[in-house]
Amino acid sequence: MSQNFGKVGVLYGGRSAEREVSLMSGQAVCQALRASGIDAHLFDTGEHSLSDLAAQAFDRVFIALHGRYGEDGTLQGALELLNIPYTGSGVMASSLAMDKTMTKQIWLQQGLPTPDFVLLRSQDDLARVGQRLALPFILKPPHEGSTVGFSKIDHLGQLDDAYALASRFDAHVLAEQFIAGRELTVPVLGAGPEAYALPVIEIVAPGGNYDFEHKYLSDATQYYCPAELPEALTGEIQRLAVEAYRSVGCEGWARVDFMLDVQHQPWLLEVNTSPGMTSHSLVPMGAKAVGIEFNELCVKILASASLKIRAVSRLPE
Repeated sequence: MSQNFGKVGVLYGGRSAEREVSLMSGQAVCQALRASGIDAHLFDTGEHSLSDLAAQAFDRVFIALHGRYGEDGTLQGALELLNIPYTGSGVMASSLAMDKTMTKQIWLQQGLPTPDFVLLRSQDDLARVGQRLALPFILKPPHEGSTVGFSKIDHLGQLDDAYALASRFDAHVLAEQFIAGRELTVPVLGAGPEAYALPVIEIVAPGGNYDFEHKYLSDATQYYCPAELPEALTGEIQRLAVEAYRSVGCEGWARVDFMLDVQHQPWLLEVNTSPGMTSHSLVPMGAKAVGIEFNELCVKILASASLKIRAVSRLPE
């Protein structure tokens, strides 16, 4: 398993609202790589500069960052300039997937099912939400994850406070139709026509509240992997996950989140291009269900590291 990857950097920490989760992910990944005989080193992008990163002379890096400045294409662009192969999606796919509004627009253009939505550019747009979306609906910052800034709106009197919360984290706010039903997620590995889905996972959080605590801290959330679904429906959800992943241009690995309504209609919510790799994380859970242990999964993802922007020869003068 200990392929010659050279000196490997595990990029973690960062400066996003998901820093604490990233610290846990990075430590777990680095430990797994070292246990597999790989020369892995932690590198906190929130505490060190790009010049520090260049000075490390990493042969490749595993991105274990979540949120902005790590999952949104900015770091991917810097790594391309530094000529350091990296895990996960490239600049464009990372940027698109980080923006839930853009992701949903691509999915709709591709005929993929995603809940109706309104993008709020200022508080003045709040009046449009009630006209467009039926209650209940949700408000969230479109560039954050881990339910940061998330609110469920059951009556319009909650709108102002929910908007104020979401706008603390983003310039714009996404209002999205709430889908009642079962919460599902599908890890996807690979690139292009070789991309494939791991088993569907169902998440059952206390009171249906899959917030930060129930994602990363509490043991009260239950996970069913594979989810108990009819075989045909499982296949359809996995197919949609791969189509959603490919449509945004993802590669390497990601996790696609769904809601399954009471009519058994799956609805795409978002794609995470650098998912959590903690003890509570879902990609390792899906991999384990098909016989891929955590250490092997980390090595597999690392092996897919590459530069995504094709080098071109200089034009003749």
